[in-house]
Amino acid sequence: MKVLGIDIGGSGIKGAIVDTVTGKLTSERFRIPTPKPATPKAIAEVIREIKNHFEWEDTIGCTFPSVVVEGKAKFSSNLDPSWKGVQIDDLFSEYCDDERFFIVNDADAAGLAEMRFGVGAHHKAGLVFMITIGTGLGSGAFYDGQLLPNFELGRMLGKNEEPIEFWAADSARKKEDLSYPEWGARFNFFLKHVERIFTPDHLIIGGGLSKKIHKFRKSIKIDTPFSVSEKLNHAGIIGAAMHAAEHHK
Repeated sequence: MKVLGIDIGGSGIKGAIVDTVTGKLTSERFRIPTPKPATPKAIAEVIREIKNHFEWEDTIGCTFPSVVVEGKAKFSSNLDPSWKGVQIDDLFSEYCDDERFFIVNDADAAGLAEMRFGVGAHHKAGLVFMITIGTGLGSGAFYDGQLLPNFELGRMLGKNEEPIEFWAADSARKKEDLSYPEWGARFNFFLKHVERIFTPDHLIIGGGLSKKIHKFRKSIKIDTPFSVSEKLNHAGIIGAAMHAAEHHK
């Protein structure tokens, strides 16, 4: 089944057509910078632009960077505060002439893609976390290969009683102009937190910054074995399409 997958991130919104049987992109990826402010109306207009770019008239899978329950945003996350409580699938359908939308947490989507088509296919036993590094720190949890939805490990409290992602995500590295070793020590602190609380069997590191892991790999000093995502920045698009295909009726 071919599905249009769209991945909403704090810095960019990306879409492509995906063959959900093979996990391959069957089109070029199309990216639009995330609008500022990232209000529901502004994001919905970008979603419509991506849909029109592909001249798509069928099912659409879409990630969202927050807890998602039955298509509704439970928190605003790294977008705009006005997102809290929005029925995302209805909003996007309204802007896109009633196309069917299926919404999934962004890191859950990345994990779905990685566990089926990437490095995660070799690490299905026990507790596996997909950690995505971007504007925030996303996390997808899998036990014996099954998704446990809406784990938001980046929202654990860290320095100054704020969510740890405010201090340890890639946005903090950019904002404070940190070197990769300096930022890597913060990311390692976060991973140590995860390791201490959950005792995972394996970690998969993904998201935009995973492409540059050679710059901070030496900073990661944890006992848990880890791998780097094979799908990299395409994982969210692929996982969004997979989620839509599985829930399409």
